[in-house]
Amino acid sequence: MSSVPLKSCLVLAALLLAGCASKPAATQPGATASAGAQYTDSRDPLETINRPLWDFNYDILDKYLLRPATVGYMTVVPKPARKGLVNAANNLSEPASFLNGTLQAKPDSAAISAGRFLVNSTLGLFGLFDVATKIGLVQREEDFSQTLAVWGVGDGPFLMLPALGPSTVRGTTGGVVDNLYFPLALLNTPLTLTRAAIGALDAREQLMSMENLLEESLDPYAFVKESYFQRQQFKIYDGNPPKAPEPEVDEAALDDLLDDLE
Repeated sequence: MSSVPLKSCLVLAALLLAGCASKPAATQPGATASAGAQYTDSRDPLETINRPLWDFNYDILDKYLLRPATVGYMTVVPKPARKGLVNAANNLSEPASFLNGTLQAKPDSAAISAGRFLVNSTLGLFGLFDVATKIGLVQREEDFSQTLAVWGVGDGPFLMLPALGPSTVRGTTGGVVDNLYFPLALLNTPLTLTRAAIGALDAREQLMSMENLLEESLDPYAFVKESYFQRQQFKIYDGNPPKAPEPEVDEAALDDLLDDLE
């Protein structure tokens, strides 16, 4: 789906960043030292605004709205029906993935997205059943934010959006453009809101078994932010992001240290 609900990055955080929460801020990418013992993240110049918005999203919206709604949704709607709704919502994003795959010069991804939309919209009964995956057409998520990244556009400042969660200027712009593609641009307001609600409820459901990981992190805000950037790298490089460079070791200083220990 083109938009990123509040909890979708938390699910990835649990999968990819189980150790990141215990790292000091200075070890995170983009972190730089400032006066005293304070550290700032060059990717997040709006942190003084973003942190209160994160608190509002997680401590108020999630606690009193999203989580209770998700529990009720899981209680009332059987799991097969929930899966069908998610499949149908995701199917509406396949044309956007096709166009973005084309713009990124990824003909294989574009062809798979087009094939998935055709198969699932027909044999899958308007996307309720993911027939395409069963015949080997595994979903490729290509969005306009990735397209901009391929064209050399940077992330821009990190943003914590009310109700929507983590993003960047590039990510927000990409989400707006993706919603202008067929068939999303043709949906009326109730259908658009329904699609967004299904995505948010599904992402929150996935997080249920992973809540303790977030709660036990030293800095949940930094945890979620880092998971967002990891997720973007993962998507841009199709699951194979470049490895971070190995830190340089001052061998002379290391030898001196070893000599002192002997």
